[in-house]
Amino acid sequence: MTEVRGQMTQKIALWSIPISIAVLALKLLAWWLTGSVALLSDAMESTVNVVAALLAYFAVRVANKPPDENHPFGHKKAEYLSAVVEGVLIVLAAFLIIREAVLALPNPHLEDAPLLGIVVNVIATGVNGAWAYLLLKIGRRECSPALEASSRHIFTDVMTSVGVIAGLILALVTGWLILDPILAILVALNILWEGWKVIRASVDGLMDVTLSEHDLQTVSKAIEANLGAALEYHDLKGRRSANVIFVEFHLVVDGTMPVSAAHDICNDIEEELDRLYPGSVFVIHLEPDEELKGDGVSSH
Repeated sequence: MTEVRGQMTQKIALWSIPISIAVLALKLLAWWLTGSVALLSDAMESTVNVVAALLAYFAVRVANKPPDENHPFGHKKAEYLSAVVEGVLIVLAAFLIIREAVLALPNPHLEDAPLLGIVVNVIATGVNGAWAYLLLKIGRRECSPALEASSRHIFTDVMTSVGVIAGLILALVTGWLILDPILAILVALNILWEGWKVIRASVDGLMDVTLSEHDLQTVSKAIEANLGAALEYHDLKGRRSANVIFVEFHLVVDGTMPVSAAHDICNDIEEELDRLYPGSVFVIHLEPDEELKGDGVSSH
């Protein structure tokens, strides 16, 4: 099952490359038709999308390699590395956009075919929006940081495009062409914020941030439902690496319980957790009843 999920993320990541290139081509055409620095900034962000799509594809391929002698816990963190790089690229793109917009402030202008350029940009934005939604849906389902980072970036691109289109239409209606570079600067500031969020989330993954409260509750319920004759569990800890989780906890049993019986309880808990989180790693430390800490069960 884990292998099938890995193949799905690789397939989606691969398709991101031609789609991002097509969107970039449309946006460059829109900029060429209009001469708008705001549309140029939109196209520059899409250039980052192409690089990010390539990074995400190779990161997903590496992440789905099975554990080996040098990487006994697998290669899942490759996706976090990809997402960090993508976040940095987003920030760099924002600074480049600000530079172009500032240079255009003294002499804002548009070419002779602004409406056609806007239509082309609308088409590119529609393609981007549909693809971002699909990436987010699959990224969350497969717990892929690389796909989720790409979807967030593309959604930022979509919001950017919508704002640019609205601003250009306003500039054409009012004749205030200065709105074009000002809009580009505002877009860049929003991109900076989104880039920071991508970097922060990815660094958390690299630093082994604890499982989300939802995952901890799910794990706790699975343990409690399969305690059997065990007396309690405590010291629950967990972390996530892409679509794999690593969990450890102490399980207290009657000190006179046969080892085989305690082993069966551990197996029942592990089987349920593996059903919920295929391919994950679970470490259970057995303790005698002298180590009781609570009144039956305890959690994190």
